[in-house]
Amino acid sequence: MIATTVARKSFTYRTSTEWLGRRNAKISAAGKAPLAISSPPEFKGDKGFWTPEDFFVGAVETCLLMTFAHQVERQQLPVEAYYSEAEGLLESTDDGMQFTRIVVKPTIIITDSRAAEKTLKAIEAAHRDCLIANSLRTIVTVVPDIQLSVIE
Repeated sequence: MIATTVARKSFTYRTSTEWLGRRNAKISAAGKAPLAISSPPEFKGDKGFWTPEDFFVGAVETCLLMTFAHQVERQQLPVEAYYSEAEGLLESTDDGMQFTRIVVKPTIIITDSRAAEKTLKAIEAAHRDCLIANSLRTIVTVVPDIQLSVIE
């Protein structure tokens, strides 16, 4: 019997942070604009700044979108628009503060009613394949709303 080896892909992502005093910092990555961040106001941070908690919820939400966009391109689905909102629940547990669930509510506008079922299956596949959500212990729920464009 001949043993075969499967080449696995791997990618490395790097960021750097700089403390700016109090509960404020700057995060950056090569070739990208830096972002000012803070702890959330409920944890004595300053209002009006992005927080690690925002990034956590946003990472799940945007990963779902990007994974869905891949499905749209691959299947050539007639998607006219995509909007979403996400909400993460951070609560005290026996193991400390944790995000226990994230709910993403995408609204997907399609231009052909015959593609509604395929579009629903595509967002379900995106949810299943979202690498950020798959990397978490947090429960992630997707509640899609597929609507027909007013121009059909």
